[in-house]
Amino acid sequence: MKTSLFLVAALSIYAVASAAPPPPEGVKTIEPGATAPEFDLPGVDGRNHTLAEYSEADILAILFTCNHCPSAQGAESRVKQLVSDYADKSFQLVAISPNDPLSVRLNELGYSVYGDTLEDMRKHAIDNEFNFPFLYDGETQEVSKAFGAMATPHLFIFDKERILRYVGRIDDSKFGDPATIKTHDARIAIDELLAGNEVSTPKTRAHGCSTKWAYKRDIVVKYDEEFAAKEVTIESIDATGVEVLRENKTDKLRLVNLWATWCGPCLAEMSGLVEIGRQFETRGFDMITISTDSPDANEKATRLLKQFNAAIPKLTELSTKEEGRTTNNYLFDGDTDALAEALDPEWQGTMPHTVLIAPGGEIVHRISGEADITELKRVIVGKLGRWYSPE
Repeated sequence: MKTSLFLVAALSIYAVASAAPPPPEGVKTIEPGATAPEFDLPGVDGRNHTLAEYSEADILAILFTCNHCPSAQGAESRVKQLVSDYADKSFQLVAISPNDPLSVRLNELGYSVYGDTLEDMRKHAIDNEFNFPFLYDGETQEVSKAFGAMATPHLFIFDKERILRYVGRIDDSKFGDPATIKTHDARIAIDELLAGNEVSTPKTRAHGCSTKWAYKRDIVVKYDEEFAAKEVTIESIDATGVEVLRENKTDKLRLVNLWATWCGPCLAEMSGLVEIGRQFETRGFDMITISTDSPDANEKATRLLKQFNAAIPKLTELSTKEEGRTTNNYLFDGDTDALAEALDPEWQGTMPHTVLIAPGGEIVHRISGEADITELKRVIVGKLGRWYSPE
């Protein structure tokens, strides 16, 4: 699929602007030979877990990971397989999320259904059938600081005496496809320890998303304030204009929502849809609203859209301009039948109605009635992918 030059440029600018902040002062990754730091953290199972709880295991792996990072999500199947493959050995893996949820921008969740709160971790663990403990350090980040967890994923492997014998990556692939792995670093280290040998390569570079330290909250606040200050506009559109939107001659996944100012379920879902538009702005995605109110309701529709802050996210705005459009909010000028034929002939006229349109115009998902926002995110992530692709 061809990526627009406008979007490439925008993403380049965004990447520079959002470079990972350094860790808090004095925080460094512990070196091989260090003793395992203590921890007492809440898990997704509803109870606290401590280092001493796993004292019977000859080998203890502590994996810092999180919900939202595509590198972490890409490694999840390998981590689960690792746990399964060593289930009959004296081996234990414990995962810890180091991230402060309030230090994660909404558009950093573009590969994920969930954020990094403990409750979201529970949902993510259930959805992805985790077979290992998953603990939360986002409240104080003291454990993450003690380990010097710089990335998600970042792996620490300790021997029976809880001396660090390996630190770094799980393997050498940053992609989700196991076929892209050339060096199984964690497996090699575990096998060497189980055999009573020294780890041949005790340290590698972790690759993944940077840890979201709490001091980054001001960056998120600024990001939200900038979005809140953006202008919200609405323009008239006819059946021909809707047909063009439906044809989707772009490389973006497009969500189109039909709503009305008098429709309670429409207003109930709108904030969630605006959030979706922001969440996936870095992925080649846009969220478009089309009001079915009469033309004289323009002022009311505009007022409500402003209340929901239904502005165009920065990166979506750039790709929208590339199409020759200046807004993502429209008021339809025409009757219901004309709108249905232009957008989705399967629409029966009930409100709200939402369609997800792939590049080229195929409707890949439709919702008649109020959307389940979490389920809609799940569908979108399913179409866009949860991890990086080598293609």
